[in-house]
Amino acid sequence: MSDLHPSVQEFKAFVKKHPGLVKEVNQNGNSWQDIYEMWVLLGEEDEKWKEFQTGNLKGAQNSERSAPGDSQGKQQQLASQFMQMIEKVDLNKVQGHMHQLNGAINNIQTLIGQFQEFKKHSPAKQSKMHQTPWSKD
Repeated sequence: MSDLHPSVQEFKAFVKKHPGLVKEVNQNGNSWQDIYEMWVLLGEEDEKWKEFQTGNLKGAQNSERSAPGDSQGKQQQLASQFMQMIEKVDLNKVQGHMHQLNGAINNIQTLIGQFQEFKKHSPAKQSKMHQTPWSKD
């Protein structure tokens, strides 16, 4: 157990305190990954976990399903949807896009700097250029 990451060790201790989570995984098709991610998002002190402390999962689920306006059920559903979206994100692609965007921003900043320098020196150069041909004539 000492080889495990500290957060995984904490999660294992949390599951021991909430035996209803085992039934949730075994009976309702949730994965341990889903439960872990929800634990990370909601935190250990969230009201959601109270229903799993006693292991009496059936009553808690029925009350949750019978009350569609229940904010706890909505919170769980939103967290689940959020985690599903996150799982679909390819972080390598996101990093590539961020790198490209950063390069584009740097190019724009360079162009702006060049235009500002050109604008500062432009009036003086133009007046000298106009005077030189006239002075020769």
